[in-house]
Amino acid sequence: MATFDYPRLRITAKNIITKFGQSGAIKRTTPPDPIFGGDPTVTSYPAELVPMTYDQRYIDGTNILTSDRQIYISSVGLAIVPQVGDIATTGGVDFHIINMDPYNFDGIVNVVFVCQGRVAS
Repeated sequence: MATFDYPRLRITAKNIITKFGQSGAIKRTTPPDPIFGGDPTVTSYPAELVPMTYDQRYIDGTNILTSDRQIYISSVGLAIVPQVGDIATTGGVDFHIINMDPYNFDGIVNVVFVCQGRVAS
């Protein structure tokens, strides 16, 4: 039985996101050193993203708000794995990542990252 080619699917997802998405960034804040103190450090990682509006049937006003976006992030060339607490910046808008789902079907290859982003105020 043949195995599925997840690296190829990853490239296909990247091509679709590049075609229909936009350049953006994932920003991660590193807290100050607990002993020496200092300021938090914000590091920005370039990314290709597609922010999409949630279908009306998923918006419940509690877990998913009308202003939330489902953000598809290409895993190709991304230096980090997005996580809850990061900020996705796309189209001049900052979104707090409040939920994250890595599409990693075989446990090895991250095909694409799908995040729930809430507008940062």
